[in-house]
Amino acid sequence: MYNFTEERPWGGFENLLEADTHKVKRLVVKPGQRLSYQLHHKRQEHWFIVSGTGIAIIDDEEKKIKPGDSIDVAIEQKHRIANTGDEDLIFIEVQIGTYFGEDDIERLSDDYQRV
Repeated sequence: MYNFTEERPWGGFENLLEADTHKVKRLVVKPGQRLSYQLHHKRQEHWFIVSGTGIAIIDDEEKKIKPGDSIDVAIEQKHRIANTGDEDLIFIEVQIGTYFGEDDIERLSDDYQRV
């Protein structure tokens, strides 16, 4: 159904654009799943919710999210997104920074024991 660049236990993502100064991804979070509670040292993120509903957690504060909402995540700000609905939660993530590798993820808590 999806053309994932990488599958994850929570769903997966597709890289849409990659440049020296930014990267754009499309992420799909399955119902009842969530990403790890994490932070990044070399990039900030902007999320735009396309479909589904959920909760964004930024520095321990929860915010309900729905299509059309957007969230900004600063460098080294703790964050997580969770799907609380019955359909896939899909969002576009724009990363700005100096490095965009998956090894810039510092997991603070993870449902899949990847800490």
